[in-house]
Amino acid sequence: METLLNNINGRYAAEKKTILALCSSHESYSIQDLARELGTSIPKVTRIVAEMIQEGFLVDTGKMESATGRRPSLYGLNPAAGSFVGIDVNRDSLMVAVTNFSGRVTRMLEDIPFVLRNTEDSVADFCRCVQEKLSEAGVDKSLIRGYGVNLTGRVNHRTGYSYSYFLGEEKPIAQLLSAGFGHHVAVENDSRAMAYGEYMSSFPGSEGNILFLNVGWGLGMGMVMDGKLYYGKSGFSGEIGHFPLLDNNCVCQCGKVGCLETGASGSALHRIVLEKLSDGRSSLLSPLFKEGKEISLGNILDAVEREDVLCIECVEQVGATLGRAVAGLINVFNPDMVVIGGRLSVTERYLMPPLRGAVNRLSLNLVNSDTLIKVSRLGKTAGAIGASLLSKNLLLSEIA
Repeated sequence: METLLNNINGRYAAEKKTILALCSSHESYSIQDLARELGTSIPKVTRIVAEMIQEGFLVDTGKMESATGRRPSLYGLNPAAGSFVGIDVNRDSLMVAVTNFSGRVTRMLEDIPFVLRNTEDSVADFCRCVQEKLSEAGVDKSLIRGYGVNLTGRVNHRTGYSYSYFLGEEKPIAQLLSAGFGHHVAVENDSRAMAYGEYMSSFPGSEGNILFLNVGWGLGMGMVMDGKLYYGKSGFSGEIGHFPLLDNNCVCQCGKVGCLETGASGSALHRIVLEKLSDGRSSLLSPLFKEGKEISLGNILDAVEREDVLCIECVEQVGATLGRAVAGLINVFNPDMVVIGGRLSVTERYLMPPLRGAVNRLSLNLVNSDTLIKVSRLGKTAGAIGASLLSKNLLLSEIA
């Protein structure tokens, strides 16, 4: 890695850094386009691009389509210049994505069993587990340029602290992860990383606005505004799950009452199903409930897949509540797109109709007519892909 990065120094260093940053956001550029972006001459850019090809940063990606005249060549990041690893940490498993230098996914390691706990030993075990799985998958670790790790809850990506895995003022978790992997590690909130992964798959190279709702056990949100992740002043934006929207007297995990998460999340679905079973409602889960056995969110989602009427009814209730919040978000932000992701997105068939119905009923028609509401196209891989791409962005921004 050091040899590659050292090549960015010397003559034309500033221009090369700008070209790397541009090509990280856009797939490819012509010499003419780069000259316009850099505000310099075509002969100078031609020399710079030739050097960057020789150094291994850029490759010729083909010809630009043109109705008339000679078609100019296009240049983009060299896929072989390195790879990046993104890790999405779930409650009891890991999702790992490996992308090449141009941002294409080359490996996806799904559902690796692991529970990350709030201890230094667990963080060390986490690093070893990921390294072992990468080796088993045949990933060349000598080509890895950086890692990105997603964590739930409040994460300060600038300082490297997570307040879900808080190991003391002197030891931000990013520091321990960097030591374990032997590379600088970018830590990020899971919902923001999902938002970025989804954004890059839908709007690469543009400056769109999307809101990504991560409907898992909890409820989080990632926001991309004008093509950039929005963090807020302290880096803790997106806590939509703790918006005081409901009058249900349910105590949230944050200790407050009436948070949106208590009516529109996996934990809310779990609670609602158990309440209805306690009231004597019939379900495929009734035998488990009567035997006093634990009913997990996974059991409920399986029952939905098997068309259990009670569980479908509860999903629809969650969808209607979530739709109220989405209507408000559309009125406030007027985004290009609202994406529903996270674990509950697998119930799309039953979740989305009441959600869209609430949006149509409660949001302003003039505002919502331009907003697309859809389920995540990346599904459960969104977070890991987003983490990998953010790790690449961090490296290129540090170069710049």
